Amino acid sequence: MLSTRDKYYQMLEKEFSTKEAIMTELINLEAIMHLPKGTELYISDIHGEFTAFDHILRTGAGNIKEKISLLFQDRLTEHEKDKLTILVAYPREALSDDAFFAYRDCSWYRKKIRQLLELLAFCSTKYTRSKVRKALPKQYAYIIEELMYTDTIYSDKAAYFDQILTHLLDLEQGRPFITALCQSIQRLVVDHLHVVGDIYDRGPDADKVMDKLNQHPSVDIQWGNHDILWMGAYAGSRACLLTLLRIAARYNYLYEIEQAYALNLRPLFMYAEEHYQKNPIFTPKEKNSSENYSIESLDSLEKVHQALSIIQFKLEGQLIKRHPEFEMEDRLLLEKIDFEKDTIQLSGKEYPLQGSCFQTLQEDPHALTEKEEYVVDMLLTSFQQSAKMQEHMQLLLEKGGMYRVYNQHLLFHGCLPLKADGSFLPLKTEGNEYAGKELLLFFDEQIRTGCQNQQSDSSEADWIWYCWTGKISPQFGKSAMTTFERYFIADKETHKEIKNPYYKFRDTRETCQMILEEFALYSQNSRIINGHTPVKVKSGESPIKGDGMLFVIDGGLSKAYQKTTGIAGYSLLNNSYGFQLVTHDPFESITNLLAKKADETSLKRVIDRELTRVLIKDTTVGDSLEEQIENLTGLLHYQEKNDKTSGTN
Repeated sequence: MLSTRDKYYQMLEKEFSTKEAIMTELINLEAIMHLPKGTELYISDIHGEFTAFDHILRTGAGNIKEKISLLFQDRLTEHEKDKLTILVAYPREALSDDAFFAYRDCSWYRKKIRQLLELLAFCSTKYTRSKVRKALPKQYAYIIEELMYTDTIYSDKAAYFDQILTHLLDLEQGRPFITALCQSIQRLVVDHLHVVGDIYDRGPDADKVMDKLNQHPSVDIQWGNHDILWMGAYAGSRACLLTLLRIAARYNYLYEIEQAYALNLRPLFMYAEEHYQKNPIFTPKEKNSSENYSIESLDSLEKVHQALSIIQFKLEGQLIKRHPEFEMEDRLLLEKIDFEKDTIQLSGKEYPLQGSCFQTLQEDPHALTEKEEYVVDMLLTSFQQSAKMQEHMQLLLEKGGMYRVYNQHLLFHGCLPLKADGSFLPLKTEGNEYAGKELLLFFDEQIRTGCQNQQSDSSEADWIWYCWTGKISPQFGKSAMTTFERYFIADKETHKEIKNPYYKFRDTRETCQMILEEFALYSQNSRIINGHTPVKVKSGESPIKGDGMLFVIDGGLSKAYQKTTGIAGYSLLNNSYGFQLVTHDPFESITNLLAKKADETSLKRVIDRELTRVLIKDTTVGDSLEEQIENLTGLLHYQEKNDKTSGTN
């Protein structure tokens, strides 16, 4: 009877049937192992800001400009380098703007194509021809390869090169060919993308971000608290669903997600119109898209905002009562309201309420009315059955997780909850304790099981909600989420959310070392990449923590944060020589970029110096290739053994 290993070799033999085929692949894999590792880009807290996110991808977080500067040095002026950078990032827009390139004849097209081919070849030096070919658009792949690898030092080859260009331009393919070259450069300048959480909420275009990620050839995602909120709703958590819709109403993009995901919000709007009035406390926080709405639409949104908030607080109260192990009884705020005096008791102190809209509360303040039950059921059905929602949630499940170890670095969005003494804080449930890495794995399992079963308010769905807002959640990391207080109580003392000690201890090398060792990362070059908390650059805060062992790359891509942070976010590059931190200024528009004829939105700061260059064999990809080499070597021995046996017989 064949062993499991022999059965595997028989399957592998279908692809590599001869000794020559095995040897060829082994030589190929060994060669790849000794190429420099590709450049990785880390980005976090996108929050639906698609244009800013897209700009970072198109420019490779400033990497394209750096490549152009290295390659062309004194051959191009700084102004010419800037224009070439913008052309590579936005080829269609630049070629359609007559003011950006004022004069374009055949000579201009020839010159620009030659420059782009040279840049493409420069960006592809780390990769095999096979990988470069996959990055090329199919309609031009053969022509691009011919032009890239033609040595024009020989007259015959130079004539061949010129003839191809002549035919391209005669067929009026200059513009689409340049566009194809630019897109190939964009693809090659960053080899792998890490999204360290929070794709959703606060901005209007998270669906566009997800579509872009769905098309990306090499990406992983570490779930953020806002992503988990959406996954919780998809899993069946009604509290998560009402929360994400409330946030959309608050930041004024509810109409956008209704359209993007084909959600049926009509029952919600009808209910809100019937039960709520105008209330300035619930005027949308962000008015960036108000010009697209009528006054009636904004008034309607204000009423919906109230309805969503009250139903959310009711559902959260039900959930807290279902789970005493959450230890969140202090958040049963609807029970603490004195409706006659219009006040609330918190921590032994009475506070007056503002903007009260509690007219749908019953004897049990957490019970939904019959109409509210109907609205919530309709919303959940619409959300879970949206085809685009299903596609995007599956992408989060397939490409994502609570954390990732990649190339000996640890990536997670929020925190690892710690006690006051700096040790790991455990979550206790059903006689078990989960702390450190095990805490992340616990929530990872709850999320995957919940999204698979999609049962309304199941235990898994409730745990996903806890992951959004619980005291010992690795995604929240605060004492309480004071949403109710921010709406209804003017005294800002009640708005405070005390951070978990993690955010103090992560400044120390010892804590970073402890966390890395929790994940069996013992290399002195290992780092932690973190998101979640905006870095207050205006106040002098640094994104580099723990004596250089931890990077916080949420600098404020969301427009809602930029007044506080003073910048538009950080991203992080990691090439074969080490890390570079990139600071981004707010991205205004493509129109402004073309008018300026320069991209000044990033400034790189080199973190690592004089490191040994990292090769693919030293990476996570190298581990996979090493396994393939071992399997092929085993197949070679298996075939030789069978040949000997066959010869003996």
